[in-house]
Amino acid sequence: MSRGLVRTLLLALALLAVARAGAAQPASLPLVWAGDPEGGAPYVEADPNNPDRLVGFDVEVADLLARGLGRRAQFTFITFSSIAQGVARGDADLGLSGIEDTPALRRAMSVTLPYYEFREVLAVRDADVTRYRTLADLAGLRVGTLGGTIAYELLLAAQTSHAVVPVSYDDDVHPYEDLLNGRVEAVLLDNVVALRRQKTMRGYTTQPESVATGHYVGVLSRENAALRDRIDDLLKQAMRDGSLERILTTWQVWNADQPRLHARVLAGEPIEPVTGLDTSRAVSSVSTLEAARRYLPSLLRAALITIVLSCVSMALAVCLGVAIASGRVYGPAFVRVTLTAYVELTRGTPVLLQLFVLYYGIATAIRLPAFVAAFLGLALNYAAYESEIYRASLEAIGRGQLEAARTLGFSEWQILRLIRAPQAFRLALAPMTNDFVALLKDSSLVSVLTVVELTKQTQIFAANLGSWALPGALCAALYLAMSLPLSALARRLEQRWKQPTA
Repeated sequence: MSRGLVRTLLLALALLAVARAGAAQPASLPLVWAGDPEGGAPYVEADPNNPDRLVGFDVEVADLLARGLGRRAQFTFITFSSIAQGVARGDADLGLSGIEDTPALRRAMSVTLPYYEFREVLAVRDADVTRYRTLADLAGLRVGTLGGTIAYELLLAAQTSHAVVPVSYDDDVHPYEDLLNGRVEAVLLDNVVALRRQKTMRGYTTQPESVATGHYVGVLSRENAALRDRIDDLLKQAMRDGSLERILTTWQVWNADQPRLHARVLAGEPIEPVTGLDTSRAVSSVSTLEAARRYLPSLLRAALITIVLSCVSMALAVCLGVAIASGRVYGPAFVRVTLTAYVELTRGTPVLLQLFVLYYGIATAIRLPAFVAAFLGLALNYAAYESEIYRASLEAIGRGQLEAARTLGFSEWQILRLIRAPQAFRLALAPMTNDFVALLKDSSLVSVLTVVELTKQTQIFAANLGSWALPGALCAALYLAMSLPLSALARRLEQRWKQPTA
């Protein structure tokens, strides 16, 4: 055998080995899937007996798919509203967490076959079962739901047709708490969520009539269509052999709707993303620019809420900050200690926690309206920071000036009003401006209290559109339009009141 032939055979064997290794490589990699365990029962949740372990029917579906692919399921946490975007950018191979099939999702992602059929249902307090049966019965009343969902689009449509007032939440737990506390008159969400919450929260009833019907799907990136096709085959097999039914039965979500869905899937029948929704009103059914045109008025209204909330919160924060700083500089010892404790406690705990305490924590004693709780939460938090600015500014005034004023017979009040405060204000102006701009942006946190400000409205827009590019650009432009004039005004005041040079 010639050396050339030997080299050719060795090269062929090497290439075959590389090809086999490449073919085997995907099977050795984990199937990374994304979900959101926060309020995620029964889809994805932390095991109550072992918080380090995840349970839920989507967890078991992911395990079933991974085994079918010869891979190991590996979970990664992504916030529910951002699962599709996370999968699209490659953070996970697959998204599963009760993800609803919508036209926007189908346009942006590779979507699996529907594996579960759900119904959008109304939940009302037990005393209101006969009063509120449909959305039409809730005209002029507040109805809660999870933002960026089919249910939210339904409420937006009902806002026009029935004058229903949609209230958006970041999770599916607090809507039912607010229902029981009387802050909303009904909740519209998936029957899976409604029945699950009803097991642990007494006092509300789920109406039997469905407002709409939809399906849960898995999402993959557009480039991962081949993997999507393999997953579809595995889902069909699980429907045929009963594996999927066993998982859903274990989690007590199997019902009469599922056999019909499985039969339609196995028969190859096309299944529309959602029924019962007027898609002509939904931004997911129109072009990106048309969706932006439709949502722009909502973004402008949300921007107005942001600027009003920021202004009134900052006004109260300034007043409280001045009082706290004055108390710490001029007050007796016990007042200084008390105010210092308040400042350290407020600065040492997250503003988000403070908002939750004000709105949800004290709800059994005082039921503050969402806007009032947001206003107070931001004002009380920023008052602590403002007080430090004013205290430092007051103490920065030279002792020589103060002693000279006392020698001339000025009272402490006259010294503060005529000498100390004007100079301190000039020193405090720049950091005050920075704090107001920061407060303008921190107002986005109040969405956890159902206040739909600019960032929350943008998030809903992006979720319904299936992309963050245009909504994010519009949101940034509106924030800049609000903050830049303020910064320019502050610079102008600084120049006007600048201390003259020697």
